[in-house]
Amino acid sequence: MKNIIIGTAGHIDHGKTTLIKALTGRNTDRWEEEQRRGITIDLGFTYFDLKSGDRVGIIDVPGHEKFINNMVAGVVGMDLVMLVVAADEGIMPQTREHMDILGELGIEKSILVLNKCDLVDEEWLELVEEEIQEELQGTFLEKAPVVKVSAATGQGIPELIETIERLTSDEVVEKDIYTIPRLPVDRVFSISGFGTIITGTLLAGTICKEDTLQMYPIGKECKIRSIQVHGENVDKCYAGQRVAINISNMKKNEIHRGCVLAPPNNMKNTMLLDVKMNILPSSMRILTNHTRLHLFTGTSEILCRAVLLDKEEIGPGESGYVQLRLEEEIALRRGDKFIVRFYSPMETIGGGVVIEPNPTKKKRFQEDVIEELRRKESGSTEDIIEMHIRNSKDEMLTVGELAKMTALSLDEVKKDVETLQAKGIIKVFHMKKDSYTWHKENDQALQNQMIKTLQEYHAIHLYRYGMQKAEIHMTFLKKVKPNVFDLYLESLVAEGVMKRKNEFLSLPQHEIAKDYVYQQVEEKLLDTFEKAKLDFPKVSEVDFGTVPFDVVEDILLLLVEEKKIIKLGEELYTLTTYIEHSKEIICSLLKEKNLITMAEIRDALETSRKNAKLIVEYMDSIKITKRNGTESERVAY
Repeated sequence: MKNIIIGTAGHIDHGKTTLIKALTGRNTDRWEEEQRRGITIDLGFTYFDLKSGDRVGIIDVPGHEKFINNMVAGVVGMDLVMLVVAADEGIMPQTREHMDILGELGIEKSILVLNKCDLVDEEWLELVEEEIQEELQGTFLEKAPVVKVSAATGQGIPELIETIERLTSDEVVEKDIYTIPRLPVDRVFSISGFGTIITGTLLAGTICKEDTLQMYPIGKECKIRSIQVHGENVDKCYAGQRVAINISNMKKNEIHRGCVLAPPNNMKNTMLLDVKMNILPSSMRILTNHTRLHLFTGTSEILCRAVLLDKEEIGPGESGYVQLRLEEEIALRRGDKFIVRFYSPMETIGGGVVIEPNPTKKKRFQEDVIEELRRKESGSTEDIIEMHIRNSKDEMLTVGELAKMTALSLDEVKKDVETLQAKGIIKVFHMKKDSYTWHKENDQALQNQMIKTLQEYHAIHLYRYGMQKAEIHMTFLKKVKPNVFDLYLESLVAEGVMKRKNEFLSLPQHEIAKDYVYQQVEEKLLDTFEKAKLDFPKVSEVDFGTVPFDVVEDILLLLVEEKKIIKLGEELYTLTTYIEHSKEIICSLLKEKNLITMAEIRDALETSRKNAKLIVEYMDSIKITKRNGTESERVAY
């Protein structure tokens, strides 16, 4: 069974609400004021079933100019629109504005309903129909079937139902119920004993009772207590259905029309939108930079400024790339349609499509920016994800972050990421909780920088294995987590880009220059430590002739890495053989006694208390000994 949403559009008092009552037997005017004044102020909803078993939800959209924001909210999720024109009046200004709005919001399937046919004669009816057909030339309604009815008498209603059945059967594609759910809120109210109720058209996915979802842009999570579809309690609701949902953890005054219910961390709030904007051919306005506008998208109405990125101005019938700078936060998806109305006086001037729902602030007339927007406008989700990964030059975006930025489902993003990886366009680093992505272009640029940095480093530091891993991390990818950076380094080592020795990174061909200077310093150091035995001289007090002390320090570190010497303290070193011998003596003492004192160790090693303390602290560090509560007593570790 398909769930179909049909909307009405047309000038005030052309009989939209009466037509719906003739189709369904129900009056969609909910408020006392609506019924008293005979006009639809807010959105009205009802439904009827077709012979095929498909259920048609009908949205009665306000026709009055003052309620255009409600009209735009009602278009969300529509599969088909019935443009209602009274045969005794023909197309009116408000009808034209509705047509413009529907066209910009991407409505393609439509029926032209000539209502009140009982009030005019055949000749007049033919004349009105001819005028309407001329008016519709070049619009999405150009080839719409025409059905003549009288909602008041029931004339033509069966033919209208047949037309609806044919169009929805052949041309309306069933919505995706397996993707992430998204419900723009068009009404919110509370019922005593139940709490907060929201209503809207479920645009995609499935919502189940007991699901935990998030309300954007508010950011609060809420649990689904109960669901109603057309007045019936259900456990699940599907894309294409009009739904009322009872939620917990949120009060009525926290939510407003324009909020969106979706999975937690799936969308990202923004105060910027990159869009392709079209100015209506019928508009009397020219859009200039920084114009203040009313933005209508989904069920939201927000004030914004239009920053024109590729043109000085956009005139009637023209289009351009625009960054909308919003005055309130919003959460949207790429591909969402919108309408803009002039700030004052309020008149519809155009609309368009969201190209990037989470952009950075952009400057005007930047060729690279405009080219990127062109690519995003024409690209697939795979192209968009690749672009986000490429644009992230100093950090690695996770699959979860990409899903949030693009408002796609995790499964959709994972599929595109796998494809990009298979094509060799990106690298992917898998961790327990998420996977990190890195573009090959950024990777190559970073490798070039790293290679240049290491070449310069090796030329200065002849006697070092290479740069410390932590230094490279903080130089190039400090925003990337250390464990992810480790995986990245492993990939570079596996590719032969660099080699790693413990915590040092170098170019593959790099070798320590064990030249005359190295040999001279090594010999001097080993000789000094050998003669000193367990009396540890400060290295800075040893004479190395003309060799700079920083070179001596580098060679010292190499000797430590090669385990020829051991560092005991600041500038204090000794031969590894002496420490090994000391370890044997201390272990021997511990075999004889469970507890030994510093004085006993000093005497056994035949050295001073100060030097014995340095050796014992080293033994503590390698877990041969440990303190027994006091500074001077030790037991076996």
